[in-house]
Amino acid sequence: MSLDTVSQPTSVVESNLQQTGEYDFDRFKESVMDTYARFPIALERGAGCRVWDTTGKEYLDLVAGIATCTLGHAHPAMVETVTRQIQTLHHVSNLFYIPVQGQLAQWLVQHSCAEKVFLCNSGAEANEAAIKLARKYAHTVQNIEHPVMLTANASFHGRTLATITATGQPKYQKNFAPLVPGFHYVPYNDLQAIEAAISELDEGDRAVSAILLEPLQGEGGVRPGEVAYFQAIRRICDETGILLILDEVQAGMGRTGKLWGYENLGIEPDIFTSAKGLGGGIPIGAMMCKQHCDVFAPGDHASTFGGNPFACAVALTVCETIERENLLENVQARGEQLRTGLRAIATKHPNLIADVRGWGLINGMELAADSEITAADVVKAALAEGLLLVPAGAKVLRFVPPLIVTETEVNLALQALETAIAAVQA
Repeated sequence: MSLDTVSQPTSVVESNLQQTGEYDFDRFKESVMDTYARFPIALERGAGCRVWDTTGKEYLDLVAGIATCTLGHAHPAMVETVTRQIQTLHHVSNLFYIPVQGQLAQWLVQHSCAEKVFLCNSGAEANEAAIKLARKYAHTVQNIEHPVMLTANASFHGRTLATITATGQPKYQKNFAPLVPGFHYVPYNDLQAIEAAISELDEGDRAVSAILLEPLQGEGGVRPGEVAYFQAIRRICDETGILLILDEVQAGMGRTGKLWGYENLGIEPDIFTSAKGLGGGIPIGAMMCKQHCDVFAPGDHASTFGGNPFACAVALTVCETIERENLLENVQARGEQLRTGLRAIATKHPNLIADVRGWGLINGMELAADSEITAADVVKAALAEGLLLVPAGAKVLRFVPPLIVTETEVNLALQALETAIAAVQA
């Protein structure tokens, strides 16, 4: 079976862009900063779970903008909303009330443990807002002069100066010192390390004020949080008044089979963030919190573009489509199908594949540490088979397709992956 056997949705509006043949990568590099290690294809258009490059080659997209294109590409509901909203009102200042911003915030409150919402433009911005909110809470409520925020080794929270400091991966921090003070790192899924850090850091006018974690580490290798670990942390926070902040930028918005990653853990955070899948590919971010830690006042934080009517209208459409099309059920079913297929492949290659793990439609396949083959090697081989994948570190392949992916498309992806793995081992 080939990718060509999957029929293109008839309701999708066709791109006006023309196929332009082989793309001039060098011309691109002349003017675009070299901040990404890009794979050698130039993508031009998309429909559903498929994209096409400038030569007309078709790919099955299991990257989805890195867990961002919730409804795939050119989803009719998004096309309709984008068209309508750009003709109505696309941007005004937050010095005025924006009705659709209120509607989106209300939807998020109604479908989560949050009571208040701050809208911005990205996951890094959302996490930056969460860090600032926690800092003000520390000074004004917890009465901590020098607050410390615990984060996890191998975490990823963004590329701003504060969020790379929160990120527990030195490779992202290299050459950007001095970093923002007030962060301390602990191993993920290690409760004793949390307890020890709280005990050791609480001294004089310094104390742990907040704990920032991902319910599932994405960039850190697709590592799900352990239920007992998070529930114990929740109890510690309740007993001590420490804030629990969850970075749901990658795990949220239905990616795990639940609307929010924390639902897989049986807890509620005090503060959590969302972005990526919230806008279905249109830039938007959100920082959400319980009423008791809503300490921002006018002038404390802002975003010129945050909560603009264009992005909010699209995000609301994404939220409502997840509900209307029962996509959480699809995520659960297709996720189980994908993991079953990945584990079957792993049994055929025990010397290459060490583990398969994940929730819903965020899954990782870890390659053996002693193998010379890297995740990037498999990604390149998959490109030749018409399959888009993305690494999560040097040794983990990440599978994050649109939430609309079908049973047939998952099977095609597994077939292409098998061929790619055979190719890198040849």
